[in-house]
Order: sequence, then C-alpha cells, then structure tokens
Amino acid sequence: MDDRTREYLRGRFGDYYRGISLSPPPDAHLREWGHIPWTPGAGTTMVRHQSMYDLGDLDTFFADNAPRHAYFSAARYDDPGASTMSRKGWRSADLVFDLDADHLPGVDPESASYREMLESCKDALLRLLDFLENDFAFEDLTVVFSGGRGYHVHVRDESIRELESEARREVVDYVRAIDLDVDGLIRTVSDRGTTKRVLRTEGGWGARVHDALVEYADDLREMDDADARERLMELDGIGEGRAETILGAFDRNPDAVREGNVEAGGPGVRRLVSALAARVAATDAAPIDEPVTTDTRRLIRLPGTLHGGSGLVVTPIDRDDLDGFDPLRDAVPERFVGRDIRIEADGDSTVELNGKRVTVQAGENTVPEFAGVFLMTRGEARKAPER
Repeated sequence: MDDRTREYLRGRFGDYYRGISLSPPPDAHLREWGHIPWTPGAGTTMVRHQSMYDLGDLDTFFADNAPRHAYFSAARYDDPGASTMSRKGWRSADLVFDLDADHLPGVDPESASYREMLESCKDALLRLLDFLENDFAFEDLTVVFSGGRGYHVHVRDESIRELESEARREVVDYVRAIDLDVDGLIRTVSDRGTTKRVLRTEGGWGARVHDALVEYADDLREMDDADARERLMELDGIGEGRAETILGAFDRNPDAVREGNVEAGGPGVRRLVSALAARVAATDAAPIDEPVTTDTRRLIRLPGTLHGGSGLVVTPIDRDDLDGFDPLRDAVPERFVGRDIRIEADGDSTVELNGKRVTVQAGENTVPEFAGVFLMTRGEARKAPER
C-alpha cells in the first residue's frame, strides 16, 4: 500500500470513529486490548497487551489512532495489561465461534463472488445457532458480522466461562459432527415386555437423523417400487434383498419410522440410519474454525470498528434481525456514503455494495467512496489524486 492510500484510509477511518461511540464488551476492564495500526510497508504490526487503563477513553483512543483493525480478548484477566500471558492471571473466557467463508466446504474463494461466499457463511451461521440455542440451550449470545468474510458468535453464559480448551474442543466436535457416534444416537426402550432400539428423537443429532429418516421414507413411498429400490441400492451395504425388506417394513408399519424404531426392517434399516447419519452430518454440521473456539486467550474483533481489509463495519446483529441482515448493505459505513473519489484500479472488477453495482476498469476511475475504500483496503486499488 502506497503512502497516499494509507494516509487517506487512516484519515477516513479517523473521521468514521469521530462520528460514532463504541460499545465496549462486558467486563471491558478485565480484557486485553489490541490493534493493528496503519504501518508503512508491506508488513503489519500488532500492538497488544493493553488494558482499558492503557487506552483511556475508548472513543478518544479510536478517534486519535484510527486503527486498521481492533480487537479485545475473549478472556478476562486479573491484569490484562501485563506484558506476558503467564503474568495476566487468567480468570475465565467467553466461548467464541468463528465462521469464515474461506474455510467452508464447497466454497471456492477463487470462483465464488463475495456475495455468494457471505450467503454460504450465513447459512452455516444459522446451523451453528441451531446447535447453540437448541442443543446447548445457551441464552447469552451475541452475533456479529466480522466485517470480512464471515460471522462471530460470542457465548457468555456463566456455565461456559471457566471451561478449559479440551472441554471447548468437545463442543467444537459436536457442532462439526466429528466422529459422530451413530450408536450413541440410539437408545433401548421397553415396550409391553419387549425391548426395542429407537432413535433419540427428543433432540440433538438423534432428532436430526430421525427427521431425515422420516423424510426419506416418505419420499420412497411416493415412488414406484423399482425407483424406490434403485434409490435405496445407491447406499453402501444395501443390496436388492435388503432394499425389498426395507420397503416392505415401511409399507407395513409406517408408524415405526415415525417412532424412530430401527428394529423394524432388520439390519437394512439400521444400515439406512447409518448412511443417513453420515449425510446429515455432512449437511447440518457447522464448519467453525476450531482454533478460535478452543483458544481461551483469543483476541476477536471489536464490534462497531472498521475491518481494515474491507472498510466494512464489524456489525453486531440483533437475533430477530438476522434473517434480513445483508452485510453488503447494512455493514457499509454511512461516513463513506454520499461522495465520489478517484482511485487507480489494478484491473477490471465489479463491486456490489450499498445496493449498487459499481463497475471498475483498470486505471483511473471515479467511484462512490464506499466502493473505493473497499477496493483500497483489499489491495486492489490505490488512491488517485483528486482533480
């Protein structure tokens, strides 16, 4: 990044911070603070091991320093400003989840558009929230658009604050369906003097697999016999004989499927349940970034600040507003709307922001400032002299 571009962005980030008031996280005085300034050259410098005492008034600090990126710790410490981790005195930590479109299965950052990546990430976010709210019954959650390519979720329930890394890894493994124990999804119950094995339909992965089983059985019943057999035989371990047995069991006793009974239909149905469990694990798991959640001393982006790689706002989202949230519109800073600037672009591109599609060609362009800031922070353009 050249000097003109860097100084322009630093100045405009400062203008943004002078026009807002940031909301600190709970227990802000117990957290470590860090930021990355607009350092000349290709590298970056992280300034960390700071406390609220070191920063002083939060709004004044940001207005004066206009950092490129800003962070606070998930952890609470006795002395957050201590210069080494061992001297800080760890107390507890939020449970933080990070979803990044770059790491989502099936998403190719080289071919997918920015909007497509963010839409895929939002789908993954909704799956994650289903786990956190329904499977774990967490109540104190904050959802945040990262300002880049994904979302953060901060869980601050008292029950999780003192969990060590290994316990947090178990949460990660659960939501990512790592080594999902299919046998553990089945329980043995007594029914009129006999025992039978049924899926745990009351919640969790058992309920997800049961829903898939019911839907699959309903689909089979709507097919003719030949098509239904062919579909079943696509699954590993199910040949023509087992397919016939499964279809017969589904026809004779449809209630057994809805009850989650894996005995009806014999080994074929149990094999079907295993196959469906693998499918459900692949489609319903939340592909979170494991190191972020297991790290009890992680620094995470401060909501309300600007992301130095996009110029977008790290935006907290009310849970009720999540469905309608559009980061390409709702995270665009108002400070950068309403004026045009000159940039020098490295190549042709299209920027979709704030409800507009801005076409940029290699060389000098006049563009809305929010689009210019987006391209400059991403290293795809430079600030041109204004005429």
